[in-house]
Amino acid sequence: MLSIARISDASLTSAENFLDEARTFSSLCTVESDDLSRPVYGLLGLPVDAVNFTVLSRSMDSVTRHPAPFLISTANVNFLVKSLTNEAFRESVLSSDLSLADGMPLIWMAKLLRVPIHERVAGADLFVRLKLVGAAGRCLKVFLLGGTPGLAEKVSERLNAEPCGLQCVGVLNPGFGTIEEMSGDAVIEAINSSGADLLAVFFSAERAQQWLMHNHWRLKPPVRAQFGATINFEAGTVKRAPAFLRSTGFEWLWRIKEEPHLWRRYWSDGRALLKLLATSVIPLAVVARRRERESRFLTIQRDDESSSVTLRLSGSATSGYVDLAAGHFRAALAAEKHVKLCLKDATTIDPRFFGLLLMLRKSLARLGKRLVVTGVSSRLRRMFQLNRFEYLLES
Repeated sequence: MLSIARISDASLTSAENFLDEARTFSSLCTVESDDLSRPVYGLLGLPVDAVNFTVLSRSMDSVTRHPAPFLISTANVNFLVKSLTNEAFRESVLSSDLSLADGMPLIWMAKLLRVPIHERVAGADLFVRLKLVGAAGRCLKVFLLGGTPGLAEKVSERLNAEPCGLQCVGVLNPGFGTIEEMSGDAVIEAINSSGADLLAVFFSAERAQQWLMHNHWRLKPPVRAQFGATINFEAGTVKRAPAFLRSTGFEWLWRIKEEPHLWRRYWSDGRALLKLLATSVIPLAVVARRRERESRFLTIQRDDESSSVTLRLSGSATSGYVDLAAGHFRAALAAEKHVKLCLKDATTIDPRFFGLLLMLRKSLARLGKRLVVTGVSSRLRRMFQLNRFEYLLES
């Protein structure tokens, strides 16, 4: 008698999740320093990578074994709001090697826009997970930078009191001067001589991103990230919100209870978020459903000039054609020329393709070249505006 083994739905789901993680991790490591391989989406002006904690941990382990500068940004509502008015701050996120969805409102907006970013990857949660197991099961050496006086030392003592996934190899509070004053040779030397794998920065988001970008090529620790209030949670001076509040997106209420002075920031960010929902997210949610019915094939034609490569896109610039476009973009990058992207015959563009354009722009900037977007119809220009990517047209 032939016996047929039945596989449960749970097993299938588990297998599918494992395969998705494997594909994502593979795509991150396929081509060295190739941002076009990243599973990144354009979300209201910023790049957000569709990765979970498992993929992130493996990526960090890979980077620490083959050291290279690796900047992680932890995008939340505050990041979104600041990026709309602060170009330098926005550029710091665009320059990052991973941009994580650190905030439930980002997950909600992604769901409305049919962007497959389902898991909040918060800096505080990442720190906890690294303490438990380290990256891929090995101990990471961490340097703690910032925080109010005495906090970093307290956290360091706790980390080193018993074996865990993080070993603290240095702490430093550079003060509260200008970025230049906080970036003196003694500060950089203390960090570099520690042998740290991870530089954990505990400044405000804006100040941390500015400091990390200012010192990007001077720093030796391969992985760098801004962890914000995590140091307060780890030191025990501020209690973190219960898990159910974090999962429902109401962590901000708890933060105000613990730190009343934060109400002004949350009030300002909340008003800006409501405006974004009304003027961008809801219209884009309607467009996302219409786009599925109007999808057309994408074709790309290349014309070479003396100082630039022109790529003419015709049809739907959507997720289904990202691999096709990435191949053309890589070939254009190999020419080490400016890239002109003609969208005269493009009918639509989705968040995944916006993410790819951001990675093309970043790759060109590394070569000292520019991305110039031309031939944008009024309808497509409206898509750029709703998605908050008008700045891609300014070049």
